Amino acid sequence: MKKYLRLCLSAGLLLALAIGTVSTASAESKVKTYKNCTELNKVYKGGVAISSSTKNKGGKTKYKPFVSKALYEANKKSDRDKDGIACEK
Repeated sequence: MKKYLRLCLSAGLLLALAIGTVSTASAESKVKTYKNCTELNKVYKGGVAISSSTKNKGGKTKYKPFVSKALYEANKKSDRDKDGIACEK
């Protein structure tokens, strides 16, 4: 009986781990990398910020940036002034 219980618990744990890995991978694959700021600004007019507390170093902007750490990391190359906001307008 104990062997059967251990086997069931082990199988359940492995299944839960496999499902968690699949959902994490699918969430990461949905983050889009844009070719340049023009493409990114078509969807996110104010750019993309790494966090809501990030301040713009470049001066006054027209639009408020969208906050998403994953999206910022995917488009980090577009943050020229390295202030934590990619493609700010």
